[in-house]
Amino acid sequence: MKKAVSTRLSILQKSFELIYTHGYQATSIDTIIATTNVTKGAFFYHFKNKDEMGLAVINEIMYPLMYADFVKPLLNSDDPANDIFKMMHYLLLENEFLLKKYGCPAGNLTQEMSPVNQQFSEALSKLTTELKEAMQIALKKGKDSGRIRPDINEEQVALFVLSGYWGIRNFGKLSEDNNYYVVYLKELKSYLNNLEKKEF
Repeated sequence: MKKAVSTRLSILQKSFELIYTHGYQATSIDTIIATTNVTKGAFFYHFKNKDEMGLAVINEIMYPLMYADFVKPLLNSDDPANDIFKMMHYLLLENEFLLKKYGCPAGNLTQEMSPVNQQFSEALSKLTTELKEAMQIALKKGKDSGRIRPDINEEQVALFVLSGYWGIRNFGKLSEDNNYYVVYLKELKSYLNNLEKKEF
């Protein structure tokens, strides 16, 4: 990997971590520079300003991770109810990067930046829309295969599951343990099981 490409990637990865733990507006360019050990000149060689860097974090770090870890598996799912549950269980209880006290990176950025920056809103909308649509496709395939009940509305299910995830992430910030997550997952499991045809 060429040095310039490596430097850009290092800036974006470290910026992602800082934004996740401290918030976008509280993360300064000087903090990023100090943490990545690059010069100010190197930062501005890759990014015109902080917002350009922030958009690159969404498009070049968050989006590829989300697509590879969640969208692609859902698109290939033959057991959507179980795979959706496993995805949520992983996000809440198994992922070592997503700490309870910091919530959801995409959710945090959406709350912080969507009201004040249209470009951020559009980039973040792409993240959530593709995940929602992948969930809908998985559920539709489940209906076609006879695994999922034919009367369910895929979009309503996807919106319900994702809004529940974002909400429980916020509850988690207020808790010292994982009890909120455990309760949510138990109810989610019951809800998803109810989407399946009885013979499954």
